[in-house]
Amino acid sequence: MPRPNFKLNQFSLPRLVRVPLRQLSPARLLCGGRLNDTGRLPRYVGLFAIGVLCIWAPIVSYLQTAPLKYTSTMSLILPGSGASASVNLDRIGQASSFANSAFSNNAVSPTETYKRLLGAGRILDTAAGAMHMKTRDFGKARIELVDQTSLIHISITGNSPEDAQRRGAALLDAFFSEIEALRNDEVVTREDSGRDAIEEYRQSVLSTRNEISRLQRETGLISAAQYHELVSETDGQAQALAELAIELEEKTEAVSALKITLGTEPHLAAAALRLHADTEFTTLTEQMSEQAAALSMARGRYGNKHPEVLAAETGQRATKHEAFNRAHALTGLKASELEDLDLSHVGSRAGLLSDLVTLEAERAGLAAEYQAMSIRLQAAEARKLSLIEPAAKLEDLQRDFAVAEAVFASAMARTQTSKTDVYASYPLVQVLEDPSLPTDPSSPKRLLAVAAGCAATFCFLLGLLLGWLRKSLISRLLHNPVQPIHAPLMAAE
Repeated sequence: MPRPNFKLNQFSLPRLVRVPLRQLSPARLLCGGRLNDTGRLPRYVGLFAIGVLCIWAPIVSYLQTAPLKYTSTMSLILPGSGASASVNLDRIGQASSFANSAFSNNAVSPTETYKRLLGAGRILDTAAGAMHMKTRDFGKARIELVDQTSLIHISITGNSPEDAQRRGAALLDAFFSEIEALRNDEVVTREDSGRDAIEEYRQSVLSTRNEISRLQRETGLISAAQYHELVSETDGQAQALAELAIELEEKTEAVSALKITLGTEPHLAAAALRLHADTEFTTLTEQMSEQAAALSMARGRYGNKHPEVLAAETGQRATKHEAFNRAHALTGLKASELEDLDLSHVGSRAGLLSDLVTLEAERAGLAAEYQAMSIRLQAAEARKLSLIEPAAKLEDLQRDFAVAEAVFASAMARTQTSKTDVYASYPLVQVLEDPSLPTDPSSPKRLLAVAAGCAATFCFLLGLLLGWLRKSLISRLLHNPVQPIHAPLMAAE
């Protein structure tokens, strides 16, 4: 193909005016002209100039009139570890608090939650109010989440570097204030929801406590342990009474044996020992013995009516009467008892009489103790029987009270420890990067605008080039159609 000869005289307006009308037919507009037709060049140059003007005029106007915008960036991070605490309460139990990790639940993403919260209208309203501007003038922040991390990147634009930084700080303040308000609202809601249950537990504890107090006042039984002690004490008294009965029986047998051996009663033996301990009575008994000996000698010599016998009998009766009077004065025994009293000298029988008196005193003491213990045992047995049902009821009430108190204390402990678990629903978030102070404007992007203009110009120029070559391309496609892919295969068959 010969090379086209481009000359300046070909671009003269008179030549363009003399183009025949048939050359401007619709077929030529669609298919184009020859490659060496220089008459087409002015039109393409004009179209290129118009296209360049349409591309670059808005770009230049935008770059000259668009206000400068600055972007402040900041970053938040969510710590991935939880926190736990355990406190042992004396006689109550154990109270525990545990804050789960922010990423322990796969169903809920805390970063997505906070991303949504950062773009919430009330936070933007609060931040705009802090900047004394309208929400639409404040603008929305751009929030990005970093995959496989707990980082949240935030960027916000302003009219100046300082304005952008202040907007970022106002947004963070509004965000943390809202998070704190949500956490406090959660704690208050939990307390309100648990207050009715705690009040019910408290009323149950008070009701059981009042029932226990009433039963204690009526029966005098303080606790079930006291009843068990009463039962043990009663059993101990019964065993002690049985042992005391055996000992009393032994003492009684010993006293009976001595009574038979001595032929006297214990009180008479005691009276004899007391009388023979008195010197005056001892003297009277000696005189009475002497009078008895003189009477016996007189009767051996004389008859019963002899004056010496009568005088001896009179002396003996007088001495015996004085001895009886002295014995009555010392012992207070009656005349019939004094007749049975052995007024002779006790001699070697003093030890046996003393043993009899001692054993009788011990027996009498044991008998009195046995009587008193029997009375106490009967009273204890009667009280034990009367307290069987109250003791069982009291034990049930105390068990119910312990359970109610444990439930109440546990509910109170959970309520108090739940206040420390403020990160249960809204995990802990920290500022990793404070709002930055930008140095260069982020908008308008001059390099991007120039690059876009250059790309548009290149694309437009490429379109004009294809328009210039369209007739040659169309003709080549019509004379040399593209063979289908399956044609060689059909030929081979």
